[in-house]
Amino acid sequence: MSEAVVWLTIFVLSVFVGIEVISKVSSTLHTPLMSGANAIHGIILLGAIIVTGQAEGTGAVVVGLVAVVLAAVNMVGGFVVTDRMLQMFTRRKKKAPAESSAA
Repeated sequence: MSEAVVWLTIFVLSVFVGIEVISKVSSTLHTPLMSGANAIHGIILLGAIIVTGQAEGTGAVVVGLVAVVLAAVNMVGGFVVTDRMLQMFTRRKKKAPAESSAA
């Protein structure tokens, strides 16, 4: 078996496992899982920055910059989604009735 076939097999199996794991999560656990995923994406972003900083070839730098951009977009998007989900559970403040002052 060639190395490319082994890597492709691992990738396809990981996609199937990921789909199965995510589809079995109940909706009440999505916010805590998103918070944990945001922390993992922060580590991925840091790793992408470190690896890109040590890259020696132009191709490696380009791939590293793409990885940094995608990791940053993924992390920021995760925080935005988590914030919007948490806003759904906050109580809205009632507006105080406007007082009319007679002079």
